[in-house]
Amino acid sequence: MTRMGKEYARVEGRLRTFIEAQPVFFTASAPLAGDGTVNLSPKGVSGSFTVLDPLTLAYLDFAGSHSETIAHLRENGRITLMWCAFQGPPTIVRVHGRGEPVFRDDPRFEELVARFPGVDPVPHGLRAVIVVHAETIRDSCGYAVPFMEYESDRDLHAKRFSREDDASLGAYFAQKEHIRTSMDGLPGLPLPLPPRTGPVAAGGEDG
Repeated sequence: MTRMGKEYARVEGRLRTFIEAQPVFFTASAPLAGDGTVNLSPKGVSGSFTVLDPLTLAYLDFAGSHSETIAHLRENGRITLMWCAFQGPPTIVRVHGRGEPVFRDDPRFEELVARFPGVDPVPHGLRAVIVVHAETIRDSCGYAVPFMEYESDRDLHAKRFSREDDASLGAYFAQKEHIRTSMDGLPGLPLPLPPRTGPVAAGGEDG
């Protein structure tokens, strides 16, 4: 990780260790339309990101007031993930690839959720698992990224959505303007929200 501006064939070794150690990462996506809205989102919640294999990454998509990433992936699949080192050697890592949202009624859903043993997704209002197939993996210098210290995860998201069951969560999504459709009118989160039927549903998890 000392050489900057390098491309990697796979997410493994020190590169994987660096990615998995970061408490926050960012996702970027956009619609095909030239005048469409480019989306950039921060992602946190410890344990909600994982490397499935050296070319496949995934993260849990939690409840929120928009579904821009889901809508863009449904339309064109393009996504970029980015991690910054806020401690230690200056490093930025980007993974450019193709992603897909795996929803609750997909046969793969519960098996994917089981790949996130470090988080209980139930309190967060799990909507989907975002699976990203890496096409270009590269790093660059992070000389201008400031030093910042991680203290802890915020507990506000879990406090807010732990009050919801599947029915009330679906109702919450239905009344939000940019959940069913994106800001540009693209199909977003499919509603009504299907119930979770796998073994994890009874124990507690979220995405």
